[in-house]
Amino acid sequence: MDYRKKTVVASVAGLTLEGMDIMFISFAMSMIVAHFQIDFATGGLISSITNIGMLAGGVVFGILADKFGRVKIFTYTVLLFAVGTALTGMASNIEQIYLFRFIAGLGAGGEYGIGMALVAEAWPKNKQGRASSYVSVGAQYGVILAALLSAMILPTLGWRALFFVGIVPVIFAFIVRKNLDESPEWLASQKEKKAAKVKEKGKLIQLFNTPKTAMTTIALAIMATVQIAGYNGLMIWLPSMLQQSQGLSVSGSAIWTISTAVGMIIGMLTFGQFIDRIGIKRSYGIFLLASAAAVFLYAFAEGSAGVLIGGAIVGFFSNGMFAGYGALIGSLYNVGIRSTATNTIFNFGRAVGGLSPILVGYLLQSYDMTVAMTYLAGLYIISFIFMLSLKKGETENRSSEKRQMASFANAKLAEK
Repeated sequence: MDYRKKTVVASVAGLTLEGMDIMFISFAMSMIVAHFQIDFATGGLISSITNIGMLAGGVVFGILADKFGRVKIFTYTVLLFAVGTALTGMASNIEQIYLFRFIAGLGAGGEYGIGMALVAEAWPKNKQGRASSYVSVGAQYGVILAALLSAMILPTLGWRALFFVGIVPVIFAFIVRKNLDESPEWLASQKEKKAAKVKEKGKLIQLFNTPKTAMTTIALAIMATVQIAGYNGLMIWLPSMLQQSQGLSVSGSAIWTISTAVGMIIGMLTFGQFIDRIGIKRSYGIFLLASAAAVFLYAFAEGSAGVLIGGAIVGFFSNGMFAGYGALIGSLYNVGIRSTATNTIFNFGRAVGGLSPILVGYLLQSYDMTVAMTYLAGLYIISFIFMLSLKKGETENRSSEKRQMASFANAKLAEK
């Protein structure tokens, strides 16, 4: 297997395990609430604390990956969320659950951006979109895997046994460390830096060191927040909305969830193709406007066919864009801060966008589904406006591409 394929396989597997880990809490939540005799608000803090851990881990491990190497730090993040997940199964009180989920969040938050940076640095510009989409689908694989494992383990062995499965990523981390070489582009940049004896500014500071870069970082953070807010608002509340507005049963809403997830997977794979064929900004423009229209119109869907087909269409556009963030952020920042940028920006979106279900729940309680869906549609319009402000650093990216091609040429010669 060549290096490019190895980066995709490693990143897909990492995101699959991360998605599985995060969904374990969703499936086990009712058992945890009952076991520790806590209310749902106290239980809900588990997800919030995990998101805070993701933001902290994203920043810290993003900086470390840019400084010490992608593969080395990637394996540490996988180990950390594996340990945090396994420890969750040993918790004796809710405070320990919070602590162990924070640890798992640290690892999960670090893993995402490093894997995306690896892929961005391994694949040529005209194929980065589809490579990024292959990786992003990993999160959906994780959801499916968590659902299957939960169905097998929870009824017979209980919630603790489910989290002990979290030790499996340790094996994966060992395999990655043994079989995946460091990013050639990162290695080349380190040699250049050493030869030039340049003293760098702090990694986080570099995300805001010029007005143009600061505006880019802010715009991307808002886009990532909308991405997560839209996804969480839809997936957490829509089944309940449809049970009320359409009279769907619980099994009927489960079929809707599957239909929407299938639409999301197809949307992500399609979006990757769009990026490579028509460009990143144009692709985001089309999908953001289509998401706003699809979400708003979905409030008026009627009948089982309309609900299922409409859900798939909403999933196709609204979550299809998730596939492009690795390629988008990677194209706007140089190799020296790429992991820091990807992790910081996307995990900021996770932390803030993760609060969206609270507002959607309030709108549903105080108003109706139409108002809630109008709010979600408005978010995509806001994201579209900020997307228009993005301007690519052409000189920086040209030099990055030249270095990438040279490093791959050297790697090929070394293999021979």
